Amino acid sequence: MPLLEADAVTKRYGTETLALNEITFAVQPGEFVAIIGPSGAGKSTLLRCINRLIDITSGDIRFDGVSVPKLRGQALRHHRTQIGMIFQHYNLVNRLSVLENVLHGRLGYKNTIQGILGLYSEQEKREAVRILEMLGLEEQMYKRCDQLSGGQKQRVGIARALVQQPRMLLCDEPIASLDPSSAKIIMDTLREINRTLGITVLVNLHQVDVALHYAERIIGINRGKILYDGVPQALSNAQIYQIYGSEAGELILDLKERYAA
Repeated sequence: MPLLEADAVTKRYGTETLALNEITFAVQPGEFVAIIGPSGAGKSTLLRCINRLIDITSGDIRFDGVSVPKLRGQALRHHRTQIGMIFQHYNLVNRLSVLENVLHGRLGYKNTIQGILGLYSEQEKREAVRILEMLGLEEQMYKRCDQLSGGQKQRVGIARALVQQPRMLLCDEPIASLDPSSAKIIMDTLREINRTLGITVLVNLHQVDVALHYAERIIGINRGKILYDGVPQALSNAQIYQIYGSEAGELILDLKERYAA
């Protein structure tokens, strides 16, 4: 059974803007899927709908067979613990330490008082330390987050998501603010998490070459509609033009040469 199913998902903002137009796809457990498309294509809106950060206008989203738009209260909080979010701009609390930021990933499991007081168990703290060590951040553990580089901040964001013990990671342009070297580290980390921990990864990317290199499946979106859904090897230059429009020129790649290499 698919872990995630989007069924004719539509999202309107007011009467003018159609952000998602009957999006339909399914993601199997353990897949690594890249969603590509130009800015404003609907990629971020789609991820926020999956996690119920915003509500869809019509259609349905099912996670593990459960309809996400129907979730309320405790059931919605549980749903959000199953899905880790990784953001382009990190969404960290700069004045807090790396370890404190990572432990925020456990807030979905806390009641209001525990959350306000920051009451975490020794087991939760040990798990946060273990994940930070796994991501090569043991020396930064007690530093304030505003002392870190962009790449380090994004790894803290990944650690915060992992401490939730999620079944899926939703990554919204996780490398858009990073230099190429840091971007490679982040993408390598996501692929390793997918392969070793079996966590399903859905990642929004602007860069076609990165999607081709890392993803086992690509979904191409423009103007809220899916224009491509398939393996990277089958994505043609004509389809890249269709997805990116006028931006495509600088993104076109010699695909045959890439896959012959």
